[in-house]
Amino acid sequence: MTVKRLYETMYILRPDLPDQEIDAAIAKYQEFLVQNGSEDLTVQHRGRRRLAYDIKGHREGIYIQVNYSAIPSTIESLEKTMRLGDDVIRYLTVKLEPEAVEEDLDAEIPNAEDVVVTEEVAA
Repeated sequence: MTVKRLYETMYILRPDLPDQEIDAAIAKYQEFLVQNGSEDLTVQHRGRRRLAYDIKGHREGIYIQVNYSAIPSTIESLEKTMRLGDDVIRYLTVKLEPEAVEEDLDAEIPNAEDVVVTEEVAA
């Protein structure tokens, strides 16, 4: 049994894509994740940005961020699909750690006034 984990995938689309193809590419990868059992899908279109260096002859790219929960085999399939497609010039998937749950530590520590220390002295 595999457990679903939280992931974030950031991918960069080619800047020369028309708006319709950008929307189609986003929908394609979103639909791919849904079909493979991903949940809690959040897609953020980060817009066109200048790249730090040329990637496949492009100086700019269209950044898309996707947060979701999935099983690890889904990530392998998604990245293979992105690698074979010509619309994505870069991608990166990272596993997110679940939020740390804050515990009420004050309940475990007794109040100093309630603590009674007794010592027995042997005679």
